[in-house]
Amino acid sequence: MDSSYTIVIADDHPLFRNALFQSVHMAISGANLLEADSLDSLLVLLEKESDVDLLLLDLKMPGANGMSGLIQLRQQYPDLPIVVVSASEEAAIVKQVHRHGAFGFIPKSSDMRALISALNQILEGEPFYPDDIDDWEDAPQSEAEALEEKIATLTPQQNKVLRMLNDGLLNKQIAYELNVSEATIKAHMTAIFRKLGVKNRTQAVILLQQMSLDSSS
Repeated sequence: MDSSYTIVIADDHPLFRNALFQSVHMAISGANLLEADSLDSLLVLLEKESDVDLLLLDLKMPGANGMSGLIQLRQQYPDLPIVVVSASEEAAIVKQVHRHGAFGFIPKSSDMRALISALNQILEGEPFYPDDIDDWEDAPQSEAEALEEKIATLTPQQNKVLRMLNDGLLNKQIAYELNVSEATIKAHMTAIFRKLGVKNRTQAVILLQQMSLDSSS
């Protein structure tokens, strides 16, 4: 397939990022390929690049906890097709990816032929998921999934505050980073705690860490 597609590969493992880079080049001749190795560097890249056609996203990158990176990206870039490429191939993970609006899921265990076939299908406008995805939609919701539903209700700015909170930043540091007042940060935190059903920052961080463990890849 020849194209002038702009495709972003977001993965913190250089070897896999390089392998995926080569595979995409084989599938799509002439594609403009960009790379990111963390959620922060990915967000910076997406702010600069207005015409990205596809994002290939690893769930487990610095700055992301479980599905939180996917949730934030879907909020900030609702029209950007996002395909998760992950080593976590459990039914529950694929179901969550599907439910949070990703355009597809490609297992990292896929061989070159399968990967190229999946990429071609996606770029032709057809989502790519394992054949039995429909069988998983009726499975009971886990605690991690319930938490992700709550996180999905956060605004993009609240998501940023929550991530910085998880990194251990103080209110004044978060206010400085986001160029707002401490009062604004306190207001965001009040809303975050209410949406997550917690009483303080310690409980919020514990919840996030639990989600990261449940959804690790």
